[in-house]
Amino acid sequence: MTQAQIEIQLVAIVVAASCALPGVFLVLRRMAMMSDAISHAILFGIVIAFFVVGDLASPLLILGAAATGLLTVVSVELLQRSGRVREDAAIGLVFPVLFSIGVIMIARSAGQVHLDTDAVLLGELAFAPFDRLTIAGIDLGPKSLAVMLTILALNVAFIAVFFKELKLATFDAPLAAALGLAPVLLHYLSMALVSITAVGAFNAVGSILVVALMIAPPASAYLLTDRLSRMLVYSVGIGIITAISGYWLAHVLDASIAGSMATMAGVVFGLVFIFAPRHGLLAGVSRRARQKRQFAEAMLTIHLFSHEDSPDSAVECHKDHLIGHLRWPHEHAERVVNQSVSDELITNQNGHLHLTPRGRTMAKEWLVQ
Repeated sequence: MTQAQIEIQLVAIVVAASCALPGVFLVLRRMAMMSDAISHAILFGIVIAFFVVGDLASPLLILGAAATGLLTVVSVELLQRSGRVREDAAIGLVFPVLFSIGVIMIARSAGQVHLDTDAVLLGELAFAPFDRLTIAGIDLGPKSLAVMLTILALNVAFIAVFFKELKLATFDAPLAAALGLAPVLLHYLSMALVSITAVGAFNAVGSILVVALMIAPPASAYLLTDRLSRMLVYSVGIGIITAISGYWLAHVLDASIAGSMATMAGVVFGLVFIFAPRHGLLAGVSRRARQKRQFAEAMLTIHLFSHEDSPDSAVECHKDHLIGHLRWPHEHAERVVNQSVSDELITNQNGHLHLTPRGRTMAKEWLVQ
């Protein structure tokens, strides 16, 4: 690999890790679309700041973008608290307005400036190695890498310091408020971090990949664990896998790096959605099939327990009687009987079914329930 390829992947990895950490709390708070709103709305702040300073390299552009991100959050909150619209509708009302104004201002007044709407949406990681950070004549690497490392350190520090407070405010905000933990303040601090992270990643990867990296890895991690600490670690790991695999997909297909990474984010989520051991699609199908089998076995043991000492037990406890009494199809009855024999719940003697001690215990337990 060339130095440029290594640097591009390093930038992508740091961006993915930086976006995944605040994204976890967005997913848990059901505010995933807020990342979309902020990553698009900050274009308005960038354009306004550029018109003020006239320099694309000015740090005021970052401040303007961050301020717009906070403006988006506050506007959404105000609309939601008005009671007239719900949060998802408020997000859908606020960010298209700000983003559209930014696009119009670029098209009308900044046509000769290198501030392109395609770059805004998709970004271009391939250019990251050419924008160097040089201090006292020493090349410290890509500027975007330094910026995102700083943001990553900020995100890690914030989560480490306020982990317990964030956990409580995320899962039980009223209790957090009752304990004096100021969940509203934590919320706005979290949204400020989301804004700062989106602004930092915006220049390198564009708004689409910011959304993908903030939501897809945490959503994947959400299906893999029920613990917040593990979810944070898994999100970062999945984000890194997404970044690296997306880069090499773009290399093979000679396609957009950001677009390929966003694609891989969706692919990884799809795989986790299907194959996650506890909450995946296949696990759900297997769980429902197991529950159906257990219920059928319970019905069989209860039926046999109810009739095993009755005068008509010879008829009621015969396998063929299940078809009429329990209204089971013949194949289903055969399957349940064979499985119950295998599980040592019953014995089958030429079609006559008898409970084992284990099966009798199971029937009593189900009757008590």
